[in-house]
Amino acid sequence: MTENSKAVAAAILSHSLAKQADMLAMLRKAVNIESPSKLPETQQAVFELFASMLESMKYRCRFISGNESGGQMLAIPCDRDRTRPQQLILGHVDTVWPLGTLETMPVESREGRLHGPGSYDMKGGLVQAVFAVQTLRELGITPPLTPIFFMNSDEEIGSHESASQIERLARVVNRTFVVEPSLGTDGRLKTQRKGVGRFQITVHGRAAHAGLDPEKGISAIHEVSHVIQTLFNMNDATSGTSVNVGVIKGGMRPNVIAPECRIEIDVRVATQQEARRIEAAIHAINPTVEGTRLDIQGRIERPPLESTPGNRVLWQAAHTAATQLGFDLEQAAAGGGSDGNWTSQYCPTLDGLGAVGDGAHALHEHVIENKLPERSALLACLLMTPALR
Repeated sequence: MTENSKAVAAAILSHSLAKQADMLAMLRKAVNIESPSKLPETQQAVFELFASMLESMKYRCRFISGNESGGQMLAIPCDRDRTRPQQLILGHVDTVWPLGTLETMPVESREGRLHGPGSYDMKGGLVQAVFAVQTLRELGITPPLTPIFFMNSDEEIGSHESASQIERLARVVNRTFVVEPSLGTDGRLKTQRKGVGRFQITVHGRAAHAGLDPEKGISAIHEVSHVIQTLFNMNDATSGTSVNVGVIKGGMRPNVIAPECRIEIDVRVATQQEARRIEAAIHAINPTVEGTRLDIQGRIERPPLESTPGNRVLWQAAHTAATQLGFDLEQAAAGGGSDGNWTSQYCPTLDGLGAVGDGAHALHEHVIENKLPERSALLACLLMTPALR
C-alpha cells in the first residue's frame, strides 16, 4: 500500500462523506417509487430516476423493453475511450413488495436507519454506485477501466428476460461489481453464492370413489409421498445441497382417490458439478406406486457463484481498499442467488457491494445511513483497480 494510494482513498472517502445527505435524498426518492417485479408499468419511473443522474454525468442510457418485465437499462459514458476495457456495475430496480406497501411501511428515518420497501434490496446499492462514479468524476480521477451500468427489473423473479443480456455483457467486460446488499449488518461481501433451481413434479394416477371402489383408484398423493422422501434424501449439509418441497397441490375431495398431485421444489447447490448431479438425479426419479406416472419439469436456473481465481483477486482488492479507507471487511457465502451468478461464469465477479443493513424481503427492511458513503467509497476505490487480464 503506497502513500499515494492511501491519499487517493482518503480523498474519495472525504468526498463521499460530504455526499451522505444527497445519497439519502436520492434513496428516499427511489424507495418512494414502488416497483414490484410483476408490475412492469411501475419500473420506468425508477429507471428514469437513475438515468437522470447518469445523464448528468454524460452517460448515454439505453432502455431495453421487456415482454413480461419492465425491461432493462444499459448506461455507457458518451465520451468513453473505445480502446479501454470496461467494468460492469450490475443491479436491479425491482422489489418483492406489492403495490401499496408504502401505506403500511412508509419510508422513514429512525435511529440512523432508513426504512422502506426495497431500501436494502437493493435501491441503496444502486444509489451508492452512481455516487461512486460521480465522486471519481468530481475528483478528476479516471478509472483504468470504463464503468458501465446495467439495471434490470426482473431479478427477484429469476431474471428470465434479462439473463441473456447479462451474459452477453459478462463475456466482454473485464469484471463485474454487483451492488446487491451486503451480508449482515457488519457488511460482509458475498464471495460465494449457491446456484438456484426450480422443479415441478406432477404425478398422474386414477380417480375412484374412496368408499365404494377404492381398489379401482391409483392415488397420486400416495406416490407423491414416496417422491417427497426421495427428494428429502438428496439433502446434504456437507456439500451444501438443499432440496425443499415447498408447495403441494393435489386431489379433488376427501372421498375421491386423488388422480393428480403436483409438487414444487426449490434446490440450492454450491458448485456447478453438484448442479449437474442433482438435476440429473431429480429427472431420474421413477414412480414407486404401480400405475402412476411422473411428469418432471425444471432445471438449475441460476448457476452457483463459486470461488474462482478471478473472484478471489477481486476480493483481495476489496480487502485492500477497505484497509486504505480505514475499516474492516469480511467475506461470506450466501444461500441465495443473484445476477452475479451469471456473470461469474464469464468474468471475475464480486457481490454484496451494496447497502449495509438488514431485513431483505422483511418488514424491518432498512439501510444504515452512515454506511452509505463508506460503501460508495469502497466501490469507487475498486473501480480504480487495474485490469485483471
